[in-house]
Amino acid sequence: MDCETAPMRIIGLMSGTSADGIDAALLEIGSNKGLLELRLLRFAVFSFPNGLRERILRVADAGSGATSEICRLNVLLGELFAKAAISVARSARVPLRDVALIGSHGQTIAHLPDPKAEYGVSIRSTLQIGEPSVIAERTGVTTVADFRPRDLAAGGEGAPLTPYLHALLFRHPRRDRIVLNLGGIANLTFLPKGRGLRGVLAFDTGPGNVLIDALVARLTGGAIGVDLDGRIAASGEVDPRLLRWLMAHPYFRRKPPKSTGREEFGSTLIDALLRRAAARGITEEDLVATVTAFTAQSVALHVRRDLPHNTASVELITCGGGANNPILITRLQEALPECRLLSADEAGFPGRAIEASAFALLAYLTAHGLPGNLPRITGATHSAILGKIVPGRSFQGLR
Repeated sequence: MDCETAPMRIIGLMSGTSADGIDAALLEIGSNKGLLELRLLRFAVFSFPNGLRERILRVADAGSGATSEICRLNVLLGELFAKAAISVARSARVPLRDVALIGSHGQTIAHLPDPKAEYGVSIRSTLQIGEPSVIAERTGVTTVADFRPRDLAAGGEGAPLTPYLHALLFRHPRRDRIVLNLGGIANLTFLPKGRGLRGVLAFDTGPGNVLIDALVARLTGGAIGVDLDGRIAASGEVDPRLLRWLMAHPYFRRKPPKSTGREEFGSTLIDALLRRAAARGITEEDLVATVTAFTAQSVALHVRRDLPHNTASVELITCGGGANNPILITRLQEALPECRLLSADEAGFPGRAIEASAFALLAYLTAHGLPGNLPRITGATHSAILGKIVPGRSFQGLR
């Protein structure tokens, strides 16, 4: 930024591919001597009510979402996102009238970035729900949402959108670093030593927790939705043959820019995986162990093949829910023994707060007329100001 701006208090809201609740971060963001500065004031996680995660996952499953259910969920999630924003501000003892903006990612239920020709035009699409009009109405705060479609409209993947924040938080003047978000989908950001955004690369590497969670849910009839602390994987053995089959997935042949979602690593793949396992008598524990290793191996493949660096000198900073799975982290360290692994918390910022904070930052950039995408990362034809603005009670118009 070329000028100084007074700090703004902004709430960022995020629910990821795992659909396990709402992350809410309250930040103070401003510009000092042309450099963005941010301070995390409060972070909180709000679990979804019983049964809501299953409803979200049903509509996110390719082809299974009824229009009326998506319509209802859009408003329901808007209400829950608004409650999360109100709660995080209250816990920080910050009146909502002192919050300048809310940046809400929403809940992704479809992400289809691969162009498809229809009626003479090329279609790239994505859909996040969690109605921002409801958030603005309940909180009175101007809300910026729906960040991804503008990048897609400009020819990009619509993802990843977190590298700006990753560079702001973690870029080191003397060390190359990789920030690895192990959410439902895994994505990495390569931060070459130095400052600013020059040379930064980022893309989705494939599954993070999405296959592990879906597999555990399927095997337990929905009684368990996650492999807590990697306990099931720890009791099994990796099946090399099945792992080789998984690693032959066509997504891994694509070069960045690229992004993915449940459409490629969801129920269809789980069905095929279970058929192969049944045919060969692979145990449930070995299945979970193999899928956990699959996440680690797919990350390692991209680190070695697609990043312009010597991995021996790199720090790999982990964040997202998968960073709390010790077996996944062990498999990742085994796959990349030359990298030094550390958590985002160890690197100086709460890992669970990163994605919500990223959308607070994107809201700030939009409000100041600044682009939030990085075209060399998303593949867009140009930089773009992202999101749609829903005015709050104090909105004074565009100047």
